[in-house]
Amino acid sequence: MGQEGMGYTSGKAAGGGGAGGLPMSAARARGASPLNAHHRSRKISRTFNNIKITVLCGLVTILVLRGTIGLNLSLPSQPSDADALAGAKAVEDIDRILREIRTDSDPADTDLDAAATTPINATSLTASEAAAAYAAAVSNYALGPKIHDWDDQRRRWLSQNTGFPSTAPDGKPKILLVTGSQPGPCDNALGDHYLLKTTKNKIDYCRLHGIEIVHNLAHLDADLAGYWAKLPLIRRLMLSHPEVEWIWWMDSDALFTDMAFELPLHRYDNRNLVIHGYQDLLFDKHSWIALNTGSFLFRNTQWSLDLLDAWAPMGPKGFVREEAGKVLTAYLKGRPAFEADDQSALIYLLLSQKDKWMDKVFIENSYYLHGFWAGLVDKYEEMMENHHPGLGDERWPFVTHFVGCKPCGSYGDYPVERCLKSMERAFNFADNQVLRLYGFGHKGLESPKIKRIRSQTTRPINDKENLDVKAKMS
Repeated sequence: MGQEGMGYTSGKAAGGGGAGGLPMSAARARGASPLNAHHRSRKISRTFNNIKITVLCGLVTILVLRGTIGLNLSLPSQPSDADALAGAKAVEDIDRILREIRTDSDPADTDLDAAATTPINATSLTASEAAAAYAAAVSNYALGPKIHDWDDQRRRWLSQNTGFPSTAPDGKPKILLVTGSQPGPCDNALGDHYLLKTTKNKIDYCRLHGIEIVHNLAHLDADLAGYWAKLPLIRRLMLSHPEVEWIWWMDSDALFTDMAFELPLHRYDNRNLVIHGYQDLLFDKHSWIALNTGSFLFRNTQWSLDLLDAWAPMGPKGFVREEAGKVLTAYLKGRPAFEADDQSALIYLLLSQKDKWMDKVFIENSYYLHGFWAGLVDKYEEMMENHHPGLGDERWPFVTHFVGCKPCGSYGDYPVERCLKSMERAFNFADNQVLRLYGFGHKGLESPKIKRIRSQTTRPINDKENLDVKAKMS
């Protein structure tokens, strides 16, 4: 979910500056505040934030106690375990809101003139009333100047710039993997160390599969700080890289753990959004955890720009995000009451405007485009004994996502020792598949030390296995 990763939500957001001729973000109108009211506004805001922190801490405590007495948080291979998954996701998202309250709240940025707006009563909204309330809650925020003919622009550009084809040398569509982390250092050195490991892991996978990668450290739009910051970034990369066919977002706290698995892009020929989730949770239950935005792919098309434009208005921090959160809580089953998050907003958009969007959306669950770490990391030895890389599913997960772990911050949902130990296991599990190419491997999944696993030879390139990277990883 979201891009909070390892602390991407922490720290003040930088102003939305443009670069390389990219469109600037449209600024929201700010309400004028008398100087003599400024101090009182700050005091009220701090008090309100403290109340929210207290309430949310209580919710986290309840969820953790439920988990302690036997709640199974493993990611199910089938959506029948939705209640357990809901508990895990609730812990994750409440944690992120706590981080938002602590780091993203700035009374000086509050729209004081919006304080007179009538609050939304989420508990009494029907679906149609929620839709009307959504229209009233969102601002006129825009990611940038409206573009109507991107497909034509991109087509002409590609025909005029043949040195920048939209396909890789192997003929597959060109992919740009995008991730990000906070602009400043982590609260602890270990957090920076594991952030480096997750970045190294992504670089390894991209190098092996001919994928370009961008690691972003800057907040490109002050209003879309936190887990919404991915939206302006994705839009700018689409417009700056017309040669790229797919933009692939991945949270910084997610690792590739099947280095041989490749995306089955042929399945998505007529689709523009590929995201992990379950159709019955989405359409039958209207669940707020039906999809996961921690890892998803956008095709570089006008459709994708339009979806970003429709998605973003719930995201501006402050009044709009808080009121939109009430709409989402009223509309989506099981969603706790907190401000709007990117995942819930996308689910709401796809449900409320199904005819407009769903024909181009592929909900993927045949492999782990997102795999919840707590149900996977303790099974790696069993996987190595019984299976091999290249499967991508529960037998050898493509992605292991450490939702609820915040080694870069201070407000994780799990003990930091457990998180770091599990991340070390996941990294080494994946790194073994890379080191194997060079004749080495880790001494154990919890050890950074390595050992030689293949004898050296004076004629190394005579071995056909050396020409087949996927075979060597397997």
